Amino acid sequence: MQLKYYKNITLIMVFIILFAGCKKINEAILPSVPQKLQNDCIKRSLGPNIVGQNIEFAYAMALPQNLGKIVSAQVTASIAGATGTYMENRSFYTNSNGGVDVGITVGSASVTTDVQTMVTFTTDTCAATLRYYYTIPEAARGKSVSFTFSATASNGQTVTYKMGPYACTKMDMKLDQIATDGNNCYFSIADMAFYNAAAAAANPSKIDLVYLYRNITGITFAHALVSPGAIPDYLPGITLPTGVTNSTKMIKTWNLNDYNLARLQYGIYIDDADFPVLDFTNMPNYAINLKAQAGTWVETADGKYRAYIYVNAVNNTTPSMTVSIKRYIMK
Repeated sequence: MQLKYYKNITLIMVFIILFAGCKKINEAILPSVPQKLQNDCIKRSLGPNIVGQNIEFAYAMALPQNLGKIVSAQVTASIAGATGTYMENRSFYTNSNGGVDVGITVGSASVTTDVQTMVTFTTDTCAATLRYYYTIPEAARGKSVSFTFSATASNGQTVTYKMGPYACTKMDMKLDQIATDGNNCYFSIADMAFYNAAAAAANPSKIDLVYLYRNITGITFAHALVSPGAIPDYLPGITLPTGVTNSTKMIKTWNLNDYNLARLQYGIYIDDADFPVLDFTNMPNYAINLKAQAGTWVETADGKYRAYIYVNAVNNTTPSMTVSIKRYIMK
């Protein structure tokens, strides 16, 4: 009889434990839904925030269906964005077929007025995720920018979500500049552009490098960026325009695949802090045998600019080189 009693007590305890466990699991899986408008936000873009580039966000908002619908979403930036700043009027979700982002129109095209960008909803929906693209303006160079996201529901409820501050870089960037041997081969760090001999002669103080390709027996020369001030041995067959004499110091690198410049799979970013720490003491004023995915750090003769020049592509048949550059003003 006593044994039967203990068995019954044990069975009851097991049922109590199982019931409590199931209750906890159910509570974890099916939380109560807050009866109000809610919002959340993530920053999607990575790397340094460069003038002219976008900072991208995904802004999500939702409320229970029985409480109403979303009527508007807006973003207020601490510094007005440049032309190209906008908020998507499509709500995005990721489908189950390959994880592709799919956009569904939920509102009218966004309207940007000074620091504010707004989307007015035209679809009866109680949940949406909109993307916001802030084009970094010149006014934000070297400063920080913050954002306040907000949404309004038909029942009068409003929510806000603050993001930032985010530092914007001092450096500039320019992509896919093409140099051709014997033609557009004179490079200006100040302008981040290649010029022909006539343009170089018109602005000799701006020319910092000369691109050339040479196939020399017994010497591995190939594609090169050479300072006008280098000894003539590094400028074979080149007659420099009058006044083009700058001596630019260089540090050749390999496999420094900055993501912004290379646009490959690498997660490497050159930022403002990388330029001042470079030591150009006793560095040469030439970089020969440059190949795709190679690069060179440079410092102009007057010390005003430092830059990283990345080699995107080279062509031996019609000698040319495509480069992208990040440039930092030192003084």
